[in-house]
Amino acid sequence: MIHLTAITRVFRMGDQDVRALSGINLEIASGEYVSIMGPSGSGKTTLLNVLGLLDRPNSGRYELDGRDVTDLSETEQACVRREKIGFVFQSFHLVPRLTAAENIELPLILAGIAPTERKARVDEALLGFDLRDRAQHRPAELSGGQRQRVAIARATILRPTALLADEPTGNLDHHIGAEVMALLEGLHHAGTTLILVTHDRELGARAHRHIAMRDGEIVADEK
Repeated sequence: MIHLTAITRVFRMGDQDVRALSGINLEIASGEYVSIMGPSGSGKTTLLNVLGLLDRPNSGRYELDGRDVTDLSETEQACVRREKIGFVFQSFHLVPRLTAAENIELPLILAGIAPTERKARVDEALLGFDLRDRAQHRPAELSGGQRQRVAIARATILRPTALLADEPTGNLDHHIGAEVMALLEGLHHAGTTLILVTHDRELGARAHRHIAMRDGEIVADEK
């Protein structure tokens, strides 16, 4: 599904170049459950952003489902993201003025899905993520766990083939974090490719494949 060849990402910081990724070679098959771990500054979030087409490498090649997506236009990248990739972030990134149901529906509106189908999909998501009684509540009226469930529902409403999660339990207590991980792993068991970035060794160990990063390089890759 994912094939990276010699991916490099360099950021300009003042008068210095900082190499966030240094010649990354990586293959991830469809349906895998992968954790990416490493200390702050190791490059793991930059790698996730490249995988999600949120950032462009300075050099190298990125193939997704057999298609070279390295140099796509922003519009083309947006289309690929919409069709294939879902995102879950530590800080939820919900739209404050929208209700839970409206946040979940937003990707469907942007994708041009008809209102009748939108309603059916949103109702299904609200039921599946145990949010029916919170559908008309805005993010400020939801608990952290409820917000993350809304975020996961929104990330998967277009049925992506890959779900990228960046510290998805970072703002949650242990009990609620375990519930969120159970939801993510349930999606994996249903066939979604799950790629998890985390500082938490316990969470990382739950994945079937463990990638360790340091100084912009992959230093270990174990199943």
